[in-house]
Amino acid sequence: MCDLEQLAGETVAEATRQGITLATAESLTAGLIAATIADISGASQVLLGGIISYALSVKQNVLGVQGITEETVVSEDCARQMAIGARKVTGASLALSCTGVAGPNGGSKETPVGTVYIGVAYGDTIWAEERHFSGNRQAVRRETVRQALLILLNCMKGRQ
Repeated sequence: MCDLEQLAGETVAEATRQGITLATAESLTAGLIAATIADISGASQVLLGGIISYALSVKQNVLGVQGITEETVVSEDCARQMAIGARKVTGASLALSCTGVAGPNGGSKETPVGTVYIGVAYGDTIWAEERHFSGNRQAVRRETVRQALLILLNCMKGRQ
């Protein structure tokens, strides 16, 4: 069993145990987090859905993200708003979001390739954190999925 499959299995088991429903709002991963969870038998009991919000217009029109431009789309603020929007749209108890630059193009001095923000909306808790990953596009996206699953587990277990 690969690392992602194991983490997804633990995520589904913990969400099931606690009666927590999950949703995602994904930009650079384009649905990979939700797909990784959905690969696990029983995921349909906890995963309500995911929004692929690759375009800023989808972030704004579907998730309700406000005050974000193309220059600020990779930010803590955007990740927080995306998580809030995913929770609101789906009715999930815990929503996770990610926005970032997977590369190889699109980075800048201020926001280099590999910069990722992962956001969470869970109960009254809303936060986002910055991460930096190295490697090619696939490596950055895969590591984002891995970190997102770890964050989900830690939130559900009260460690985040």
